Parts: sequence; structure tokens; C-alpha cells
Amino acid sequence: MTTPIRCAWANPANPRYLAYHDEEWGTPCHDEVRLFEMLNLEGAQAGLSWETILNKRDNYRLAFDGWDVQKIARYDEVKVASLLADVGIVRNRLKIAATITNAQAYLRLQAEVGGLAPFLWAYVDGVPIHNQWTLLGGNPAKTPLSDRISKELSRRGFKFVGSTIIYAYMQAIGMVNDHCVECFRHEQPTG
Repeated sequence: MTTPIRCAWANPANPRYLAYHDEEWGTPCHDEVRLFEMLNLEGAQAGLSWETILNKRDNYRLAFDGWDVQKIARYDEVKVASLLADVGIVRNRLKIAATITNAQAYLRLQAEVGGLAPFLWAYVDGVPIHNQWTLLGGNPAKTPLSDRISKELSRRGFKFVGSTIIYAYMQAIGMVNDHCVECFRHEQPTG
């Protein structure tokens, strides 16, 4: 059996990373819990590798109450102190505070437009952008679209939503299919 060709970033030595590439990354997502989770995990990645965050993902789910936005929006200093002591996550006060702020901003967004899915997918008329990058690269770190989404999320009170983070988020949730053309996932049906 031949090994399928994958995007160059997919670390073959890490089964969790391969599963993320093969089953999740680039697949259109409309699930509000996962959209909120990925937004915050992408923010937590700032300055770190995605593999580091992915390896801590299960710990994040436990630490942040299964990404229950209602609970997170009400976190107090006692909860923040417990998160800062949790070795299973990135113990960065600004990133933890951003997650709480993002939960509060999410609740406002949900009341106004229904949540992240309707907000985000409206930018692409519900249809993922299907790029044609090669193994040699070429995919950008950010785009004019990620710039626009970043600015609007910031305006709405979200934190750790710079354009580069938002482009990675768009890739992760399948708004953008950036699997290289050689990758076995590039032409797979998604959704």
C-alpha cells in the first residue's frame, strides 16, 4: 500500500497531526462549538507551532468546559488562576483573558447574526475558496479577505484575531481549501 501524498506541513511522525490533516483541516465547518474552539486555538498558537496546540487540544477542551461559551463568558479570577496553573494548556494570561473576552464577544455576535457560522460563511457566499497551491508552496500567510474578517472581528471585541491568525483559521475550518494540488485531500469532497 502506497503512502498518500500530503501537504508538506503534515508531520508523518505524529498520528494526531496526520489525523488532523487527513480528516479535519480544510473541511467546511458550520458547527458553532468547533468554530469557537478553533478560533481560540488558533489564537493560542500565536508565537508557537500548531503541533504544540494540537497536542494540547484535549486538555484545552477539559480546561475550557468543552468550549461552553456561556460558562467561559462568566469565568472569574479564581477560574483564571486555575487555568494559569494548568500545565495541559498554554499558560499565558493574555491568551486566557482573550478566550474569555471572545466568549463574551461571541454571545453578542450570536444575538446579532446567529453565531460564527453565518457571520463567517457570508464572506464567501457559503462556498469555500478552492486554491491551487503546489507542494513547493505559494500559499499566503494572510489575504485581503482575512484582513477584512480580522478587522471586523476586532471591531466586535474579539482578541487574538490578527489577519495571519484568521487566515490559518479560515484554512482550519474549510472556508479555504489550501491542500496542495498533489495532496490526496485536495479534490476530496468536503463538508
